[in-house]
Order: sequence, then structure tokens, then C-alpha cells
Amino acid sequence: MHIFVTFLQMDENNMQLDRTDRNLLGALVTNGRATQMELGEAAGLSPSAAARRQKALEDEGILRGYRADVNLRKLGLGATVMVTITLDSQSEEAMAAFEAAVVNSPSTIRCHLMSGRNDYLLVVRAASIEDYEIIHRQEIARLPRVARIETAFALREVVNRAVPPRLFDT
Repeated sequence: MHIFVTFLQMDENNMQLDRTDRNLLGALVTNGRATQMELGEAAGLSPSAAARRQKALEDEGILRGYRADVNLRKLGLGATVMVTITLDSQSEEAMAAFEAAVVNSPSTIRCHLMSGRNDYLLVVRAASIEDYEIIHRQEIARLPRVARIETAFALREVVNRAVPPRLFDT
């Protein structure tokens, strides 16, 4: 199970994380189903104090939620495809139309607005190259305002982390 955590640059608008909070977050990232007892042990707190700290991290929006880490390969989606999209315009209307439509693309698991040559990077999961061909024709090419699509297939996943480990360095 992965915990998706948002860490922002520390300034007057953001919560400062002390060593105890970092230890608590590290334990949750490692095991999102950890008990309050386990979290307390990891952070050097009582279970009730760990629960209060966890709730504070949730209330501050640092802990955004809890999700199961699903092995998509075991469910028949073994191909990870990186798709860069260039729109025919970078107008607000073009970007809004694309973003509204891509949210409903059933094979897209992530979409990022990018700087540089391409406008968007999509991460798509497919059963195979043949399956991706269908996704390309029936989902991606039909998205509004798309001028260019470039595709790359991941050969193997090397690193997949919810957060960079350096955030837990003390």
C-alpha cells in the first residue's frame, strides 16, 4: 500500500515537519495499514499521540489519502506507455478542453501538463502493444485539440516510489 503525500517548499504558508512527523510519514509510506501502536513505535510516541499527529498531517493536507498499491501486471495490464501530446494551440480554451476530456480516458492513469516541447505527458496502462494501438486510435487520438502524439514503451520499472526517500533524512 502506498500513501500519497504532498510535500511543499517550507515557507510561512506550509507546515514545518519535525523528526517525529517525518518518522511517522516514513512509517505510513512503508506500511499504509500500520496500526497506531506501530506508528507510535516508529515515531517514538504513544499510540494516541501518533494518532493525533497523523490526524494533524491529514488536516494540514500533507497526508492526502490512502490507496492500495495494485499490481496492474497481474490484472493483465503489463504495458506501461508514456505518451507525449502536443496540442494545436496553447490557448486556455484548448488546454481546458483537452484536460476535461483526458480525465475520462479510461486507460490513462496519470496526466501532467509539461514545460518544453510537448504540452502533456500521459501514462497509460495497456495489456499489450496491440491493445495500446486500440487505445491510441479510440481514446488518445480522439482527445480534443491534439496535434501530435509520440509514444514510448517502458521496458522495465526500475523505481516506483510514493515520495523521495530524502524527505525522511534528518
